Amino acid sequence: MSDASATDDAVLYRVDRGVARITLNRPEAQNALTWGMRDRLAELFEAASASLAVRSVLLTGTGKAFCAGADLRGPRPTVAVLPGNEAPEGAPERAPGDVARMIRRGWQRLVGSILDCEKPVVCAVNGTAAGGGTHLVLASDLVVMADEARLIEVFVRRGLVPDAGGCYLLPRIVGVQRAKELMFFGDDVSAATADRIGLVNAVVPLSELEKTATEWAERLAGGPTKTIAMTKWLLNRSLESDRGTAFYEEGWAQEAVSATEDSREGRASFVERRPPNFRGW
Repeated sequence: MSDASATDDAVLYRVDRGVARITLNRPEAQNALTWGMRDRLAELFEAASASLAVRSVLLTGTGKAFCAGADLRGPRPTVAVLPGNEAPEGAPERAPGDVARMIRRGWQRLVGSILDCEKPVVCAVNGTAAGGGTHLVLASDLVVMADEARLIEVFVRRGLVPDAGGCYLLPRIVGVQRAKELMFFGDDVSAATADRIGLVNAVVPLSELEKTATEWAERLAGGPTKTIAMTKWLLNRSLESDRGTAFYEEGWAQEAVSATEDSREGRASFVERRPPNFRGW
C-alpha cells in the first residue's frame, strides 16, 4: 500500500446533504495523526472552505478514541534536498529554527485551517482527545461530546510545551487561570467537567452522538452559508479587536453579506411569510 492510499484510508471524507464528513480512521492507534494524516486534514478543511457543495463540516473519529494527538512513534517524512542545498560537513542534524518551522507548517497549519474554514465545523468527540487532538476540538465551532469521552492537555506529562495553538485557544474559552490549571497538571477532563467549564456545547450518550452531531451539521448546512461564515469570522476576530475595529468590520461584513442571494431570499421569505430556501451563496 502506498503512503498516499494509507493516508486516504486513515482519513475518510465524503459529502452528504451539504455536510463534509471528515473521519479519523486509525482506531488501532487511537487515531493519532501521522504527518501525512495531519497534512491531509489541513487540505480537506481548506478544500471544504472553498467548495460551494460543502456548507458545513462534521469532524469525528472511529473506535474508542477521538484523537491521541501526534503519532510520536511513526517515521518522519524525508525532505527533498535541492542540488546545492546539501548540509555542509559537520552540520548538526537539527538546527535552531527547525522545530519551529515544523510546527508552523504542520499542526499550526491544521488548526488554522479549522479556524479559518469558511464553513461551520461541528466536532463529535467520540472518545479521548489528547494533546493536539484536544486542540482540534477547541478549534471547532460547535462541539458535541460523548458522556464517556475525555479531554487531556497531555503535553506536561511528556515534558513538552503545548503546541497546535493550545495556549492561544484554551484561555480564550475558559480564561487564563483555568487554562493554567488544565495545562500545568495535565489531568483528564471528563465530559461533565468540560461541559461545566464551557469547553463543549453539549454532552450526550455515545449512542446518540452521531445522530446529534449530524442533526447540528445538517441544520447548519441548510442555513445561509456566507452569513454564517462572516459571523464566524467576526466572532473569532472579536477576541483580538478593539471596539472601533470590531464595529468597522461588522459594517463591512453586513454590507458584503447583504448582497448575497441568501440574504435576498431571507428578506423575501420574511415578507412572503414562508420558510427561506437558502442555497449557500
